[in-house]
Amino acid sequence: MIPFSILDLAPIAQGGSASQAFRNSVELAQEAEKLGYHRIWLAEHHGMAGIASAATSVVIGHVAGATKTIRVGAGGVMLPNHAPLVIAEQFGTLNAMYPGRIDLGLGRAPGTDQLTARALRRDLNASAEQFPQDVQELQFYFQPAEPGQKIKAIPGEGQDVPIWLLGSSLFSAQLAAMLGLPFAFASHFAPELMEQAVALYRERFTPSPQLKKPYAMLTVNVFAADSDAEAKRLFTSMQIAFVNMLRDQRGLVQPPIENIDDYWNPQEKAWATEKLSRSFVGNGATVEEGLRKFINEHQPDELMVSGHFFDPVARLRSLRITAEVRARLHAAGSIVDVRH
Repeated sequence: MIPFSILDLAPIAQGGSASQAFRNSVELAQEAEKLGYHRIWLAEHHGMAGIASAATSVVIGHVAGATKTIRVGAGGVMLPNHAPLVIAEQFGTLNAMYPGRIDLGLGRAPGTDQLTARALRRDLNASAEQFPQDVQELQFYFQPAEPGQKIKAIPGEGQDVPIWLLGSSLFSAQLAAMLGLPFAFASHFAPELMEQAVALYRERFTPSPQLKKPYAMLTVNVFAADSDAEAKRLFTSMQIAFVNMLRDQRGLVQPPIENIDDYWNPQEKAWATEKLSRSFVGNGATVEEGLRKFINEHQPDELMVSGHFFDPVARLRSLRITAEVRARLHAAGSIVDVRH
């Protein structure tokens, strides 16, 4: 059984607010828990009007407190924005509050524009170059304290907080393999190097105390609805967001439109279509066929679904349809692991 999980950016829709976004995230997590999704992750972004999850650990605590069994985590914390000790304390605190349910995914991108990144990091080059050492320092703080150890994460030391590395290129794939950590690839917005990164990770993986064999999770966009036409209409909100990013006009999540070709030009269409090529849009049967092919071709150990929806009700409907798709795929034996 390949687990299905969820990536949530706590989207702020046009006419909405951060408060409403957090209520929507809680409702999403609660529904996901009922439907048997394995985990829900929130991502660190800064200075983006349409994303409310900047204080990622705070939102994780809010969601974990409103659920009971689903794993809740960061997908991810942009570690160069923070001192490793601070993250160890934050996630040690979360794990003490919600034992056995907290994940810590780490990325090395700023999660924002360069000016905001400078306000967060101060020294951009040094922060990025220090990422491998920062990951290892963070791992050290979660280990049992040694006699006479002066710097400790309290809470944090001696706690079992699973660390993941996230990536959209080859760098984190290699580092995850070297450190023996699970790896999540952002194929939902950067599909170009997905196959190469996952192959590299699996080929070079070195077992560690945390993980004995490679574990790769792939993220895709899923917009499922009762008809293909409605799903395509809902998907236009995400297409608009990508076009606006290319135009340097980031903003709130926009309502869907009837014809996306009225919004973008041919160059924008080509760029956004490539970036969003790992998107599965349609009714249950259409999404099922697409996910079956994707899973059988790429053999992820886990699939994470994402989607920048304007309407939280439509997002919940998509979640339910996708859960039904997963159940049918497994019941029919359509997902076959060809690696074993």
